[in-house]
Amino acid sequence: MSVKTSDSNRRADRTRKSILRAAIREFSAHGLAGARTDAIAESAKVNKALLYYYFKSKSGLYAAAIEEVSGTVVERALAALDPGRSAGDRLLRTALNHFDRILAQRDFQSLMQQEMVRMRRGESKAMPVLVKNVFKPLLEKLQQAVHEGIQTGELCRMDWLQVVYSVLGANVLYFLSAPMMRLALSFDPMDNAAIESRRKAAVQFLGNALFVDRAHGARLARRVIADMPMPRTRNGRVWSKFS
Repeated sequence: MSVKTSDSNRRADRTRKSILRAAIREFSAHGLAGARTDAIAESAKVNKALLYYYFKSKSGLYAAAIEEVSGTVVERALAALDPGRSAGDRLLRTALNHFDRILAQRDFQSLMQQEMVRMRRGESKAMPVLVKNVFKPLLEKLQQAVHEGIQTGELCRMDWLQVVYSVLGANVLYFLSAPMMRLALSFDPMDNAAIESRRKAAVQFLGNALFVDRAHGARLARRVIADMPMPRTRNGRVWSKFS
């Protein structure tokens, strides 16, 4: 490959990624129907024709945007489920990874919520692919972790799916209920200090609830929290890869 061809490929790759970043922002803010390709091209600083050159159509760009943002989620989730760690350790890291994903990757969260609505209407083509390629494999790994933990005596005997709902569901509820809880509590649950306290409490709770040896669970919880600090902030706001 010539130097000229290599440079051309690198420029094309940068252009494609720039378009995807702009598309993720636009689709997460306005959905597939409301997003404007003019706005995506302007944000990416490219000619609108390049959107169709690389992605063929608006729906093709939307599918690529979801695939791009989901790839980061999968990469981080698989890192949390490293088989080199004990089953209980993997579950605690998954809980914290999931909390931080909702917190920091707002674009992914918004796109998933929109796809859930589209799926109920029978309009989603992306969700079945995401379930097959992302969520089902991760769910299977979580099931394996629970069964492994029970077999080794690290975890209490319990229904594996209930563990998954406990590990992930509490995180979802925290963020979904924040606007209502803001009215009921004496503090803002979305304040950085409140978020840091809640993510710590979530892992500490699981360390006490899931493990046969609670002292072991508490030690693991402290280790996981120390290993996985809160996502970086910029001007007091949680840092996001796609912001």
